[in-house]
Amino acid sequence: MLKPAYLFRQVTRRLPLSSGLWVKADLLKVLVQRELVARYKGSLLGNFWTLISQLTQLLIYTYVFSIVLKVKLSHQADIHGAFQGSNLGFALWLFAGLISWNAFVSGLIPATTSVVNQPNLVKKVVFPLTLLPLVPTVAAFVDSSIGLVVLIAVLGIFTHTVHATLLLLPFIWMPQLMLTAGLAYLTAGLTVFVRDIPQSIGILLNFAFYLTPIMYPIDLIPQAFQTWIRWNPFSVIAEIYRDLVLWGQVQHSGEWIYLWIVAVVIFGLGSWVYRRLTPAFADVL
Repeated sequence: MLKPAYLFRQVTRRLPLSSGLWVKADLLKVLVQRELVARYKGSLLGNFWTLISQLTQLLIYTYVFSIVLKVKLSHQADIHGAFQGSNLGFALWLFAGLISWNAFVSGLIPATTSVVNQPNLVKKVVFPLTLLPLVPTVAAFVDSSIGLVVLIAVLGIFTHTVHATLLLLPFIWMPQLMLTAGLAYLTAGLTVFVRDIPQSIGILLNFAFYLTPIMYPIDLIPQAFQTWIRWNPFSVIAEIYRDLVLWGQVQHSGEWIYLWIVAVVIFGLGSWVYRRLTPAFADVL
C-alpha cells in the first residue's frame, strides 16, 4: 500500500517547477527539520514543550478573561451545546485564535534576525539567502500544528464531531504562510541596515495582539471601531480558524478573499524588497 507521504511527493514532483526550485524546496525541508530538532535538543520532553507553552498561555488567559473579567461569548452555546456556560468552551474558542497568532509571532521574531545572525552564510558560502527568513517561519508553522491537532482531538472527544470543513484548512494556511513570509522577508532585509527593527517589531506585535480580537469577541469592541478591526488580516485568520474548526461553517467569505489579496501583496512586496537588498548584505555584515 502506498504511503500518503510518498503519494504527496509524487504529485508535487509533477508540478511545473524548475529543478532549481525543487533543490531549494528540498534544502528548506532539511533546514526546517534541523531547526525543529535543534530547538529542543537535549530536553526530556522535546517538541512537547511547544504544546506545554501554548497550554500554559491558554490557562493564564482563560483565568484572566473568563474567570476574572467574566468575558462571555455569544457563540459559546453553539459548539454543539457541549460547553454551554463553561470555561472550557471559552478556552477552546481562545485556543483556536491563539494557534494562528503564536505561529505568526514565533516565525516572524526569529526571522527578523535570520540574516544578521548568519554572516558566514552571507559572506563566505554560496547559499540561497532567500531561504534564511523562511526557515523559522515554516518551522513555527509546523510547530503550531501540534496545538491544532490537540484542539481537534479535544473537540472530537467532547462533541463526537469532526467537521468536514477541516479539509478547507489548507486554504487558510496558505495566505497565513504568505503573510508571515512576506513580513519576514521585509523585516529580515531591513534589519541588516537598521538594527532597531527587531526591538520595534516586539513592541508593534504587543500592540497588534491586543488590537486583534483573539482573547475577546469582536462584538465587545465599540461599534465605531469594529469595521476597522474586522479588516485586520489577523482578525480574519482567527475568525476563519474558529469557523472551520469550532463551528464547522464557512463564513466571512468576503474577508477570506480580502485576506488572500493582502497576503499576495505583502508576500510580493516583502520578497521584492529582500531581493533588492540582498546584494548589499555582504558589504554591511
